[in-house]
Amino acid sequence: MNILMLSQWFPPEPDIRVEPLARELARRGHRVTVITGFPNYPAGRLYPGYCLRWRQWEQHDGVRVLRLPLYPSHDRSAVRRSLNYLSFAAAASMLGPCLCGKADLMWVYHPPLTVGIPAWWIGLTRNIPFVYEIQDMWPETVVATGMMNPASRAISCLGSLARFVYNRAKAITVISPGFKRNLIAKGVPADKIHVIHNWADEAIYRPVPPDSALAEEFGLAGRFNVVFAGNLGAAQALENVLAAAAMLRDLPDVQFVLIGSGVDDAALRKKADEQGLQNVRFIGRQPAGRMPHFFALADALLIHLKNDPLFEITIPGKTMSYLACGRPVICSVAGDAADIIRNAGAGTACPPENPAALAQSVRELHALPEEKRKAMGSSGREAFLKLFSRSILVDRYEKLFKDAAMRDR
Repeated sequence: MNILMLSQWFPPEPDIRVEPLARELARRGHRVTVITGFPNYPAGRLYPGYCLRWRQWEQHDGVRVLRLPLYPSHDRSAVRRSLNYLSFAAAASMLGPCLCGKADLMWVYHPPLTVGIPAWWIGLTRNIPFVYEIQDMWPETVVATGMMNPASRAISCLGSLARFVYNRAKAITVISPGFKRNLIAKGVPADKIHVIHNWADEAIYRPVPPDSALAEEFGLAGRFNVVFAGNLGAAQALENVLAAAAMLRDLPDVQFVLIGSGVDDAALRKKADEQGLQNVRFIGRQPAGRMPHFFALADALLIHLKNDPLFEITIPGKTMSYLACGRPVICSVAGDAADIIRNAGAGTACPPENPAALAQSVRELHALPEEKRKAMGSSGREAFLKLFSRSILVDRYEKLFKDAAMRDR
């Protein structure tokens, strides 16, 4: 098949879905072309070695990549964030139909919702059916992250745009059962929606022996490490972690380790310093290949999102990476993500944005014998291999793509 992929994000930006799927499909013999933007996420600045131009072609492991211009931004300004989304949508709509080449099917990665505009236009002008992947539910996400007021007219417009895109997609893929229920409640036919969970790359995310030199380098040696990895932003509500850390000062070996970057990074560091939290350690963003070695030094891995109904139906991508690495998990998220951890026997769950509950979960894991924590990690690893490995889930994508392309003929 000739498969076109449309995503505003692509490596070297953080990416757990688009590039791995593209690379695996190319390895299986499909011709894959990706339309994306110039990399600027999560800092909102162009990556070194890139400068904006009207188009740039690249090759990534057998995948053709077309980069189109956009307005680089990822701060808290709703205006600048909107310019970022709309500029890519405009560039992809104007240039995409001319440059994309022939395709049997287009797979579209959302967020942002605005990518649905060029998806529809490219599909219409080039007669290409598209499968729409929903990783974040809009407009709920922009409300939950504080980008827009829920009563604003813009939210109503986003809702209308979402319905427009859903109606024109040949099929829709979602990452959780909760997302499917949400779409059904909005009138999307159930047989159009396919639940395909996120995966982790098993070639990267796997159990590895603890690295004592790494532990010494980053201050993790001899400590009970509760590790959070990922974006440090509004949706993660990591002020709750600082509050829990303050409640755990009586356990001198316990520390929270925050690995990553984001718009709240500086504010969190400042607040931890002001409160004298010696049991919170910040480590900047690290390459994906290094993360299993940090996870091997974790006594618990933390999933954390703010208390919002949207996140009860969200399964963060880090969930699968954590399970793949075979370490116990604390899930400070309600709903679908917590169900995965509980059903796998991979750790414990606690209510979101409840520092006392998070602190208690840490105390309980800290009190367990090491053998029981290892058993939790092993159970999580087993669930990952059975349900969430990339090879299993790409099989499902490949079948869906073939069915969708055939139905359009």
